This record gives sequence, structure tokens and C-alpha cells, in this order.
Amino acid sequence: MNIILEARQLCRNFGGLKAVHNVSFNVAEGEIFGLIGPNGAGKTTLFNLMTGLTPVSGGTLSFRGKTLTGLPPFRIAEKGIGRTFQNIRLFKGLTALDNIRVARHIRTSAGLLSSVLCTRASRNEEQQVEEKAWEILKLVGLAERGMELAANFSYGEQRRLEIGRALALDPEVLLLDEPAAGMNSAEKHSLTDFIREVRDRFNLTVLLIEHHVPLVMNLCDRIAVLNFGELIAMGAPAEVQKNPAVIEAYLGAE
Repeated sequence: MNIILEARQLCRNFGGLKAVHNVSFNVAEGEIFGLIGPNGAGKTTLFNLMTGLTPVSGGTLSFRGKTLTGLPPFRIAEKGIGRTFQNIRLFKGLTALDNIRVARHIRTSAGLLSSVLCTRASRNEEQQVEEKAWEILKLVGLAERGMELAANFSYGEQRRLEIGRALALDPEVLLLDEPAAGMNSAEKHSLTDFIREVRDRFNLTVLLIEHHVPLVMNLCDRIAVLNFGELIAMGAPAEVQKNPAVIEAYLGAE
């Protein structure tokens, strides 16, 4: 099992509140790894620590054996970690195509002067960016609406577009924060197949936060459970489902 991502004693304190406390886990290359827990358990805070949006209070996070701790978000994205957000953060005043193109520019090398002078190298890169953007839009089922504003899309379509934007970074690890939020049963079923397809096509490792427990149990290879900022269980879905601490966290003690 090749470990691609590892957290060791990861902590984040907000004053006296321990939002994430001594959380340790590792994720294997190619795995779909689920992160569940009640509201306020610290799941999104953990994603924010992993992507540099929130500084850590203690512990370390490493990607392929090299530390990510202290790096700004754009450096972490460059290294190969992309994400979506619990609350969709698209550029809603831009077209679907431009939302993808914006993210794809992290993989270009033309400098400011080349772009201003519109050199041949700069033009070639822009053409490659656009071709890649259309390819991703096709993958997420939005190619026919590529020139429409993102604001005009349904909630489910915006979710898919945000995943497409994350894929434009060429990530090795994809973090999905509640991708099924607001979807109906049919859309959730379709999403499960879509995540597997994306994982296989792009050779990704996927970390997933999700409240819809049946989806997580059906999709994930392993699951970690947070409660009040602490890791209370980790393992295969069948093991986690029967864990007394997990049952108590969701249902309460007798």
C-alpha cells in the first residue's frame, strides 16, 4: 500500500475550542477515503488544514513524504491537491468554460510579458488550456452549456462544474466536501458512479466528506469518523458501521 497523504497529530484550535485535536491517519494511492461525523465534528476544518486555507496549530501533514504544513493554498494546489467546497465557490459571473480555464492556468508557464505580447508560446498554451477545458466539460456532462454563465446552472450542475474545475489542476488527490449536498436520490446514485469514473480515468486518490451515510458506505474503501474534533474510528465501511463509538456519536448513548 503506497501512502500518498498522511496526517500526524494534526490540531487546530480556535481560542479554547479544539476544532481538530490530535488527528492521525493515512490515505493510500488510488483509495476512495471517506470522512464522516456529526455536524460540527471538524470535517471541513480538517480539509481546510490539508489545503492551507487554515493554518495548523500543531502536527504535520505530508504528501508523498514531503511536508505540506505551512504552505499557502496555491502551492498545495501546484503539488497536486485539488478540492471542492461545502458551499459552492464558482465564479458565477463567468461561463462554465472560463471557470475551468481559470483553474487550468496553474499548469501554464507563460509569464506576464509573454501574455501581454501574445507570443507564439503564449498562444499555444492558451489553445491547450481551452482544449483541456472542453475535454473536462465533456467529462462532467456540461460541454453543451460551456458558454453559459455558471449562475444559470442548477445546483447539481454547479457541483459537477466545481469538480471539473478541481480536475483542471491535474490533481493527484481530490478532496470533495459534501458533493451530494442538495441532490435527490437519483442524482446521488449517479454521483457515486461519476466519482468512481473520475478516480479511474484520472488515476486519482479521493477524500470525501459526506453526510449521506449510505453513499459513503457504498463508495468508500475506508472511512474515518470524527466527533468533537477527534478521530473515534477508522476502517472498512462494515467495521465502522458496527463501531459502538460511531453509533453513539450519531444516535446518542442509551
